[in-house]
Amino acid sequence: MKKKSKGFGCELVKIRNVAVIGMGAIGSVYGKFLYECYGDNFFVIADGTRRQSMEIKGIRLNGETYYPNIISPDEVKKRAQLLLVCVKNYQLDQAIQDMKNFVNSSTMILPLLNGVTATHRLQEAFPQAHVFYGVAIGIDAVRSKQGVMYSNCGSIQFGDEKNKLESQAVVTAKRVLLNSGLSVQVFDDMKRVLWRKWMLNIGFNQVSALSRATYGRMLSVPEVWMTMEAAMKEVLAIARKMQIELDEQDIKDFKSILHTMSEQGKTSMLQDVEGSRKTEVEYFSGTILAYGKRFQVPVPVNTTLYQLIKGLEASYLLQPDILETTDV
Repeated sequence: MKKKSKGFGCELVKIRNVAVIGMGAIGSVYGKFLYECYGDNFFVIADGTRRQSMEIKGIRLNGETYYPNIISPDEVKKRAQLLLVCVKNYQLDQAIQDMKNFVNSSTMILPLLNGVTATHRLQEAFPQAHVFYGVAIGIDAVRSKQGVMYSNCGSIQFGDEKNKLESQAVVTAKRVLLNSGLSVQVFDDMKRVLWRKWMLNIGFNQVSALSRATYGRMLSVPEVWMTMEAAMKEVLAIARKMQIELDEQDIKDFKSILHTMSEQGKTSMLQDVEGSRKTEVEYFSGTILAYGKRFQVPVPVNTTLYQLIKGLEASYLLQPDILETTDV
């Protein structure tokens, strides 16, 4: 039997509607917090088979199922005041089309994609909206055919590019997220935070996809960590050229993050490879290669990772008996 949350259990912030597009691992976890708090004021944007699947089967999280409102892009019933974007980078163009009727000048958009390009792409698509910089850090959600499992929901780090004085939009969005029980951090320099997370992705995601290393093995196998570290140091070289304040201490700090995560947890790219899905390699080492060419900075480690991951993708995506699946 489908059970609907009425938004009990939390003090409602005055907000019209909160929405999520992209119900993969991150969207499923954060969507549950928002659903339990905001009830009918929360909805998911999805159409076609994705909508049908969620309406029938619900969203399975840690062995339990929840049934949020699902609204198709072509039957808009409400606008979103806060919209979390949790799709993959290669799905963002389609997501932008699906979001258009839900966005107006009162909408705050919070992208939680990997990489460093999503905020700019969304700002270009929705100049009338307030688009934040945002990352999800420390979440260890794993998606499979049985649903999503997680032990640590991590923290949402977000804000405008500079936040020494928080804008009213940042204050409002922070209240909404905190009110739902999520951990939230706002930093003075969000571009640095975005690049810092991207540097982590460059190392963790790509090397784990090739080595099949879980979070536990990243620390216990020295060769895995050495390769990750080498890939991340190439990001440092690019960041220096762009006057973004990253340093080797940031890389050292990532080890402490690993200790907070499930030893059996897996990066999103490893999950994509294991599920024979398209990866985000173009937005990781692919982007590093472009920056390396632009600034004439050698990036041999990321060049090798890019070539190997593209080859790995081709080994399963080009097989006629394997159908690519994407986040719902």
